[in-house]
Amino acid sequence: MSVFEQTFIKPRALRSGATLAVISPASTPKRELVERGIAELEAAGYRTRLGKYAFGGGPLYYAGTWAERLEDIHAAFADDSVDGIICTRGGWGSAELLPHLNADLIRSNPKAFIGYSDHSSLHCWLQNEANLTSFYGPMVAADFAREGGVDPASWRNTFEGASGWSLDSEDGLRVLQPGVADGRLLGGCISILAAGLGTPFAPRLTGSVLFLEDIGTKPYQWDRMLLHLRYSGRLEDVRGIVFGDMTQCADLEEQDLLERAILHGLRGFQGPVAIGLRCGHVDGANRTLPLGVQVQLDLTDGKNPRLTFLEAAVSG
Repeated sequence: MSVFEQTFIKPRALRSGATLAVISPASTPKRELVERGIAELEAAGYRTRLGKYAFGGGPLYYAGTWAERLEDIHAAFADDSVDGIICTRGGWGSAELLPHLNADLIRSNPKAFIGYSDHSSLHCWLQNEANLTSFYGPMVAADFAREGGVDPASWRNTFEGASGWSLDSEDGLRVLQPGVADGRLLGGCISILAAGLGTPFAPRLTGSVLFLEDIGTKPYQWDRMLLHLRYSGRLEDVRGIVFGDMTQCADLEEQDLLERAILHGLRGFQGPVAIGLRCGHVDGANRTLPLGVQVQLDLTDGKNPRLTFLEAAVSG
């Protein structure tokens, strides 16, 4: 079954008063940043519940052993008083959890899972194994702790169940290749997605509008990973592609080279291609993207690029 044909489960809305479990599935966060981010979430009207191993601190750079981090994510899904789950930060480590996740538990307790970067592997797993809509969006220590680190409009539209809303040039979108495409929005951090190829946890991208972003990734590395995705066959029925804000990957003088490298890596791709969406690794306000929902990428007018969310991302 292709992703396009899947029926995705939508978690419940996250409005003021909702309880968010705060967990660290990957690297250990700085306590002061988590505390600052939690204060911002609570000021916005949310209740928070810190995971037992959110500050686990080891081994290595992990926030606890894989078993401890797994315990936190399972506990958050199993707890009926928790409405959604938000990660503290990325780093590295989420992929260690994939073989051990309990699909029956998670499918039976669908909740919003929010995070980006390293958590791209968890998003893929939630889509592939649990048919669950998930959210590539701001994290506690990485974004809520920063002044102006969260875009309130996309967060509100996503978690309060709006449909028909759009991201456009004010959100950084620019046209690299014109056209229009409909599909499910999927994707995440390209280095994590590429690392999953050849494993049981590889992304399934058929029928999608694909979002790709990263940090510290040079033009030739983008070219290489796009070639890897092409050779794996994963781009064969991707309908359109949106790249993130590349200022975290290349200096201003390298932006033109990076864009040419991307188009080189995508040579032969016929769908619309946009770049610049401020989601994921960004300096300013981080946009929230619901993954698994139907979208339209309309790049027919170079001055008015638009990514429109055709359905609500949450239920109720």
